Amino acid sequence: MIETPAVDKTVQMAKLIRESFATVETKAEELSQYFYGVLFSVSPDTRALFPINMATQRNRLLRALVYVVQMVDRPDELTTFLSQLGRDHRKFDVLGRHYDAVGVALIAALKRFLKDDWTPEVEDAWVTAYGVISKSMRDAAGKEVGPAWWKANVVEHRLVSRDVAIVKVRTEQPLPYRAGGYVSIEVPQRPRMWRYFSPATAPRDDGLMEFHVHAVHGGWVSRAIVRHTRFGDVWRLGPSLGALSVHHTESRPLLMIGGGTGVAPLLALLDDMSRWRNNPPVHLFFGGRRPEDLYALDELRGLTVTCPWLTVTPVTEEGTISGGDRGTLATAVTQRGAWKERDVFVAGSPSMIRATIAKLLAAGTDLARIKYDPFTLD
Repeated sequence: MIETPAVDKTVQMAKLIRESFATVETKAEELSQYFYGVLFSVSPDTRALFPINMATQRNRLLRALVYVVQMVDRPDELTTFLSQLGRDHRKFDVLGRHYDAVGVALIAALKRFLKDDWTPEVEDAWVTAYGVISKSMRDAAGKEVGPAWWKANVVEHRLVSRDVAIVKVRTEQPLPYRAGGYVSIEVPQRPRMWRYFSPATAPRDDGLMEFHVHAVHGGWVSRAIVRHTRFGDVWRLGPSLGALSVHHTESRPLLMIGGGTGVAPLLALLDDMSRWRNNPPVHLFFGGRRPEDLYALDELRGLTVTCPWLTVTPVTEEGTISGGDRGTLATAVTQRGAWKERDVFVAGSPSMIRATIAKLLAAGTDLARIKYDPFTLD
């Protein structure tokens, strides 16, 4: 089959973007600092859109760039992701000129750090790519007619371990979301510091949503939620995002891999699937460093009693647990094969996701079968 000129150009653009980004990835933190310096210089009013402490925001920018670079030649997935991001950014009151300023800052930062590798071809590739990114986000935001955010009241806060809390909130009006997705949250203790968390339950008619939050070291928002959330606190929730979803008509077996509170979106999927008449086989690996980190294991084992299609394997890096495996999640999963017959969902810390996907690919799992979301942690 002969490639058309348009396809050939897209392949070349993807190649240039990946290669140039790989060159500057080791200087990611400096690039991010420079990017925001330029952005706030060319568009000073954008500073009010961000929190005072920018450390986590800079990390999120880089994770977004990495995710886009990975999908640059997968237009359908990229468009879906960017459309969700555009709708989500409505809560910041982002204007059209802000997108233009971001483009100026991004190109300036890349040009500065690529130096002699910043060729006219590389510049054209990045300018073209950002044009697609900006248009997709603007178009999606312009078409959205729902609220930019939803108000939710905290109705329960419960510590289930030293660093993990389960928080239940009830929205004042229904927030449409799919099981397996995630939403951005702003809490009163940390204004303007929006963070992404996954509901651990499928949508309910009464607007009740449950979140599992781990107090991440250095995590301003997650630690505030775990330590300082109180009954009656008012949260703001952004629109639903995410790539993890299962439709009740699908019959392909599933492999789910959840590390720590990363199991939350998988619990939501299982909650949803438990209401269906027929289900494909599901094997869930739930991992933590120590047995006490597997805070949701009793709930998962309870599900296996009523859901015969579900198998749960606990995994710990230190200590042992009855019926469990020892080691990292990546090792425990791939020791049992490549799981080529299954669709794979991975959720957890960025490092756990990277290590697990790398092991799966090395074992022969098809990348197209692996799904994960990039923004689920503080």
